[in-house]
Amino acid sequence: MSVHDQMHDAGHTHDQGRGHGHDGHGHGPGGHSHGVSADADRRWLAAALVLIGTFMAVEVVIGVIARSLALISDAAHMLTDAVSIVLALIAMRLAARPARGGFTYGLKRAEILSAQANGLTLLLLAVWLAYEAVERLIDPPPVAGGLVLVTALAGILVNIAAAWCISRANRSSLAVEGAYQHVLNDLFAFIGTAVAGLVVLTTGFRQADAIATLVVVALMVKAGYGLVRESGRIFLEAAPAHLDPDAVGDRLAGHPPVAEVHDLHIWTITSGQAALSAHVLVEPAGDCHAVRRDLERLLSKEYGITHTTLQVDHAQEALLTVGRTADDGADPHCAEAHGPVHRQGPHDH
Repeated sequence: MSVHDQMHDAGHTHDQGRGHGHDGHGHGPGGHSHGVSADADRRWLAAALVLIGTFMAVEVVIGVIARSLALISDAAHMLTDAVSIVLALIAMRLAARPARGGFTYGLKRAEILSAQANGLTLLLLAVWLAYEAVERLIDPPPVAGGLVLVTALAGILVNIAAAWCISRANRSSLAVEGAYQHVLNDLFAFIGTAVAGLVVLTTGFRQADAIATLVVVALMVKAGYGLVRESGRIFLEAAPAHLDPDAVGDRLAGHPPVAEVHDLHIWTITSGQAALSAHVLVEPAGDCHAVRRDLERLLSKEYGITHTTLQVDHAQEALLTVGRTADDGADPHCAEAHGPVHRQGPHDH
C-alpha cells in the first residue's frame, strides 16, 4: 500500500469517528450548507434569473431595432449571466447529493465545472464582440441613440435588482460569486452603454456605440479569465491562493514534539472547502495521538482547514532521510518523498 493510501486510510478512520467529512459542524469556513439556507439561496438565484432572462429577451429585440451593437453585447453578457445562474442552480443540486460509489467527494466539484464553462463562454463571446466592434469603428452604421439610452437606463435598474438578489445567496460558492461578479460587470457595461447612447443622441458620434462595446468586451475578458484561472487552480489540485504550503509545513514542523513533516498536500475540494494530508514524524518520546489532535486544532484555528488526513508515526532515533529503505535505518513508510521536507530548525525545502 502506498504512503498516500496509508495516510487516507488512517485519516478517514478518525474523520469518520469524529464525523467531520466537511467540517464537523455541518458548515465550512465562510459558508453555510443547512437545508433552509440552501433553499433560500436557490430562491434568490431564481429571482435574479427571471429578472435577467426577461430583460435580456427585450434588449435583443431593441438592440436589433436600434442597430446598436452595444445593446446586443450587453444582452450577450446577460446571457452568460443567466447561464451562470442556471449552472449554479444545477451545481447546488448536484453538490448536495451524498458521496457514494466512485465519487468519494460526491459531486461537489460540479460548481467548479460550471464556473469554468461560464468563464470560457465569456471569453469566446468577447472575441466575437471585439471583432464586430472593430468593424463598426471603421464603418459605423446609424444608431438610434435615444432608444439605446432609455434601454440602458432600464438595464441599470434591472442589474441593480439582480445583483441585490444574488448578494443575498451564499457567495462563498465560486459559481454564485461568479454570477454576482458578472451581474456587477454588466451593471458597469450598461452605464457605459447609456453614456454611448447619450453621446450619439447629442453629438451624432456613432463610433461611441462601438467604443462602449469594447468596454463591455474588456469587462467580459476580465471576468472570464478570473473564473477560468480560479477553477483551473482547483482542477489542478493547487493549494488555495491564500495559503502558502511551505509556511503551513514549517508551522506544523515547529510544533513540539514534531520532528519532521513531509508528503504535505493542500488542495481545494470545492469553493471554501480546503483539505490537507501529510505524514508527520514525532520524536520517539512523543504522543502521536496527542500530536494529531493538536495539529488538527492548529490547522482549523489558524488556517481554517478542517478536512485533514494526518499519518502520524514515531521518528527513528537517527535523523531520517526520506527515500531510503528501512534497512538503512530511515523511514520505512515513504519510498519517495512528494514535495519539500519540513523539520525543526533549518528547513529542507
